[in-house]
Amino acid sequence: MPLLKIRIVSLLMGLACLVSTTAQAFTAFRIQDIRVEGLQRIEVGTVFNYLPVAVGDTIDDTRAAEAVRALSKTGFFADVKLQRDGDSLIVVVEERPSISKVNLSGNKDLSSEELTEALKRIGLAEGRIFDRSTLDQVERELERQYFARGKYGVKISNTVTALDRNRVEIGLQIDEGQVAKIQEINLVGNRRFSTAELLRAFQLGPSTLMSLLNQNDQYSKQKLAADLETLRSFYLDRGYIDFSVDSTQVAISPDKKNVYITITLAEGEQFTVKEVKLAGDLKVPEPELKALISIEPGELFSRREVTESATRINERLGKEGYAFANINPVPDVDREQRTVKLTFFVEPNKRVYVRRMNVSGNARTRDDVLRRELRQMEGGWISTEQVNRSRVRLQRLGYFDEVNVETPAVAGVDDQVDVNYSVKERSSFGSLMAGVGFSQSQGVLLNASVTQDNFLGTGKRVSAQINNSQVNTIYSFSYTNPYYSLDGLSRGFRVFSRTTDAGQADVADFTADAFGASVNYGYPLSEFDSLRFSVGYEHTAINTTSQTPQRYIDYLNSNTDQFDAFKLTMGWSYDTRNEAFFPTAGLLQSLSLETALPGSGLTYYKATNRSTWYKELSRRFTFSADGEIAYGDAYGDTTGFPFLENYYAGGIRSVRGFRSNSLGPRENNNALGGAFRMMGSLELLFAPPFAGENNKSFRMGAFLDGGNVYEDFDNFDAGELRYAVGVSAVWLSPIGPLTFSLAKALNDQVGDETEIFQFSLGAGF
Repeated sequence: MPLLKIRIVSLLMGLACLVSTTAQAFTAFRIQDIRVEGLQRIEVGTVFNYLPVAVGDTIDDTRAAEAVRALSKTGFFADVKLQRDGDSLIVVVEERPSISKVNLSGNKDLSSEELTEALKRIGLAEGRIFDRSTLDQVERELERQYFARGKYGVKISNTVTALDRNRVEIGLQIDEGQVAKIQEINLVGNRRFSTAELLRAFQLGPSTLMSLLNQNDQYSKQKLAADLETLRSFYLDRGYIDFSVDSTQVAISPDKKNVYITITLAEGEQFTVKEVKLAGDLKVPEPELKALISIEPGELFSRREVTESATRINERLGKEGYAFANINPVPDVDREQRTVKLTFFVEPNKRVYVRRMNVSGNARTRDDVLRRELRQMEGGWISTEQVNRSRVRLQRLGYFDEVNVETPAVAGVDDQVDVNYSVKERSSFGSLMAGVGFSQSQGVLLNASVTQDNFLGTGKRVSAQINNSQVNTIYSFSYTNPYYSLDGLSRGFRVFSRTTDAGQADVADFTADAFGASVNYGYPLSEFDSLRFSVGYEHTAINTTSQTPQRYIDYLNSNTDQFDAFKLTMGWSYDTRNEAFFPTAGLLQSLSLETALPGSGLTYYKATNRSTWYKELSRRFTFSADGEIAYGDAYGDTTGFPFLENYYAGGIRSVRGFRSNSLGPRENNNALGGAFRMMGSLELLFAPPFAGENNKSFRMGAFLDGGNVYEDFDNFDAGELRYAVGVSAVWLSPIGPLTFSLAKALNDQVGDETEIFQFSLGAGF
């Protein structure tokens, strides 16, 4: 008999046997009654819902087989049989067991919460029907997840324990093993660039000293894909249009602990740009758009420059309301001449208008506090620049941990959108505080305060404070309304009483008692520029001790030890930072001038120029540069700059690595400060791996600080600047901000006081 015929006969015989074991063969009859036997948990009604026959129907062998298949497909039953008792249909079922519990053990890389949720989606969860095939599927999926994380030695086993009432308990034992380490990455086909140069841009690589921190030696399929794209970008940005990755081979050692990667590539030829032009419906004058294109004829082709140019054109059209414009750069490649003609096709689509501006998530903050920060207007055409600027202004209020914006299209029309801002309010731990803390510069701090930057959700700042430390005892009350007028004029006032014991701060010894009041105003000149000024009165009484330097005593004898001062302060600031806390981009530039007006007991002025710049290097890393120059002098009948207004340097908020206030001129081993100060800092800021890339409360940094204080500007000597390097950490904890630094002074001199570890913290209870 032919082989095919034998197989067909065998298949038919098998099907006949299957039917004979599930549906009893019987002559067709009309069903007068249906009974279900074997149920334990499942309701009879559930069986009837899936059963394709009912009382009054006629059933035969064909319909019986259909009924068996229908009930089997539910997955509820391990076995289904149909029997006949007179004119009654008997449905005999054997229920599958239900899952009583799923136990996980051995998992570290994937949390139990993540695994439990994933198992639930697959169907392996408490209360579900147990299916052995589902358990096998779970094991394969878990292996795939661990393989993607480079753990090829993972071993997964299971136990199924039978319980009473037809239940089972499932145990999944996971032996994750070790992440396979990369031993070598080999590139084949690179002629123009060395393997070392190309691999420098890779996330992955063989083990180095830094691998303990960045884990670059742990193989990951996702990271390899990202590195291949980085490699492709490297070549495309240097004119190699025909570059391709021909193959990628990942070899694993027999013990599954080592990985060897081989990447075969084809570089192709290098192309230059012959012509750049615009086409389509430009909507904006062509010269203005052409100025946004950074790639020019004669230059090497660069995909990055092309993409960035298209993005700038898109953003420019977005300012005019064309939020859904398409910019398509189309290259015309001449492979014989190895040149490219670039055409940027502009398709603006319809101008889009804003129907509504919506805000949500502000449980405590009033709507008008948010809406007055919005720069996009309802009813006008959308400006992507203004939409994004509004988000930044909301973020910089400091009231919110997160600010997100969406622009969904309005249903039924193609030229309208809504702009929806959603915020997540920051916890207001600082609104009521009684506490104790410690600062290395001021010692033990005892304080009680009511401080609210967003008082009753109005955006107004109210603060009443009692602060007691070894250096200062301060009682103060202040109030600021940032929108005293509709056009953004702010107004506030402050009253205070302060007692200072300078000797406790390790500077030249004297005490001062002061009280006063001031009124301040601020006015925005533009979106980024603002002016501020304040007028105030302050009464000061200075007392000397047996340790007070003679030069201070001589100064008081030449001038006065008790005086009234009428102060005027003026300032200008330019602020483009994107965050109030932990900014990642932008510049803060400020100039200020404080002067004691003629008629004051002492007449002097203080001028300060400070700049802080932030540049985002990646999602995790930010570079910052900070610099300050400050100078003060006396005028009129006052002889010399008042020593109680001297500048100081050193400490965690100045030149880290040196003791607080310790730099500059000294007498009898005490710091005197000075009338001129110069400081600067370079810092690489980053979120550590354990904090996550998007955390809003913890940040670390690696810094280089420099600076010093001089008696006067004429005494400035760049060779006297002190430098230190180290690492820092700032945590916006629920009990207040905590700041730490570990620093090493680079050029300390005899007499300098250095400190490796410095910190400042506060606690509330």
